[in-house]
Amino acid sequence: MNKENHFDAIVIGSGISGGWAAKEFCEKGLKTLVLDRGKDVRHIQDYPTAYMDPWQFRHGGQVERLIKDENPVASKCYAYREDAKHFFLPDAAQPYIQEKPFDWIRGDQVGGKSLLWARQTQRWSKYDFEGPARDGFAVDWPIRYDDIAPWYSYVEHFAGISGNKDGIDATPDGDFLPAWEMNVVEKAIQQRIQQQYKDRPVIQGRCAHLTQPRQIHIDQGRSQCQARSLCHRGCPFGGYFSSNASTLPWAAKTGNLTIRPQAIVESIRYDDKKQRAVGVRIIDAETKVSQEFFAKVIFVNASALATNLILLNSTSGRFPNGLGNDSGLLGKYVAFHNYLGTISGTMEGYEDKYYYGRRPTQPIIPNFRNVQRQETDFLRGYASFFGAYRSRGGNFEGEQVGGAYKDSLAELGGWGVSMMMQGETIPQEHNHVRLSTDQKDPYGMPQLITSVGYEDNDYRSRDDFFQQGQEMLEVAGVKNLRISDSHQNPGLDIHEMGGARMGLDPKTSLLNKWNQLHLVKNVFVTDGACMTSTGTQNPSLTYMALTARAVDYAIGELKKGNL
Repeated sequence: MNKENHFDAIVIGSGISGGWAAKEFCEKGLKTLVLDRGKDVRHIQDYPTAYMDPWQFRHGGQVERLIKDENPVASKCYAYREDAKHFFLPDAAQPYIQEKPFDWIRGDQVGGKSLLWARQTQRWSKYDFEGPARDGFAVDWPIRYDDIAPWYSYVEHFAGISGNKDGIDATPDGDFLPAWEMNVVEKAIQQRIQQQYKDRPVIQGRCAHLTQPRQIHIDQGRSQCQARSLCHRGCPFGGYFSSNASTLPWAAKTGNLTIRPQAIVESIRYDDKKQRAVGVRIIDAETKVSQEFFAKVIFVNASALATNLILLNSTSGRFPNGLGNDSGLLGKYVAFHNYLGTISGTMEGYEDKYYYGRRPTQPIIPNFRNVQRQETDFLRGYASFFGAYRSRGGNFEGEQVGGAYKDSLAELGGWGVSMMMQGETIPQEHNHVRLSTDQKDPYGMPQLITSVGYEDNDYRSRDDFFQQGQEMLEVAGVKNLRISDSHQNPGLDIHEMGGARMGLDPKTSLLNKWNQLHLVKNVFVTDGACMTSTGTQNPSLTYMALTARAVDYAIGELKKGNL
């Protein structure tokens, strides 16, 4: 037996959830192997553009046309710019088949998309976990808010989440650092909307940024957020939460962590005789040589669609259709967030006011549609993010050269206001991913086929956002309102979820209440693939909480000899 290939736990993926799994296992004394398909990226030293000034970029921050043409999917992401494109998986590295248009955005390094996420962190409420059973869509969640609430607090304290104690039942408070301040126009909008609509609180966005670091954050080597809004470059201050700045270094200092970058996970190996998973087979991204690693427990955190791909490709005599897939539901009920709707306008006055810094969050109007009961002609609802800002350099009408132009750049324009929706979509069986039977990727693995699209419910939700959003902004005094449909493909929200959903019944779900495969007890899934429904909140905080909870349970089961 090669002891170098044997560990107590294997974690597939090192992003938001994988980093948490690594931290929890290592902290509890388990020798843990983390596998990641991308290159190694170490905190601070591997953020090559973090301190660069705008004039140091050869193309002014823009990506060359040739590179964009070679990466038609990745280049659609807002963060895919000259200063951060090296953190994205190139399209050609792992091609996939779009049966319906789907933009699959993927990271290409240890830390995954935790270096690129938008860092918004809202808890789910009891209404979100109760919604599917109450309204008759998807299947019932096997957990409720009270099951996960202590774990929300646990991860919030370590990660560092800023926000106000707002006292809203449908948007529970958490273990918060001081919140960022709204600017004067946002405060005016907040006051006017709340005066008119008693059921529509306007709150400052909760985000994973250290406004006032605690000792636990200093112990991680992190410091206060500098409000630079250069987060997608990697933050050398550790001002926002990422695996690279937080969970992975914390795991490493225990001496129990091994990270294996450039490891394409081909499959999880199941032993028919032992009736358990025994290890993971990888393909080296550079040499294409395969290798196997073994462990008592395996956590799959490769990101939602990649996790589905790995599970579908993990076949054996016992599971010919994918690991734990007796139900035939693996890869089905994939959902996402609806970002189709945006509204913009202008606000008169306040021209003697400005704001300081580049605040990393926006005010939110949490979902107010169908929260406690079904009230509209569409299911579920949407959160509304908005912000107010002032333009610069908009008042110069002469030739765009010379000193006059330079002086104009310091002049302030009027106030603009922008609002966008983040809507819940309803999981449908026909919205699915599956493996190609004839198309292979560069590593000899089947390509993933995505067949995920919008439903009529999504357009109804968008139209309601247009109506209600305009009405609220009019009440707030915003003028010259314009609505816009982004027409973006599913996937570009980067909140894809499902395919290996949690549930009470093995016939209708893949995972139990502990994120454990019903039929393979030593394999757990705690990334977006596990989600039964999507809610209207940004999902990463929930992934973190579910992961910490599942690791705690897995360690208990290991001690009992049940895994």
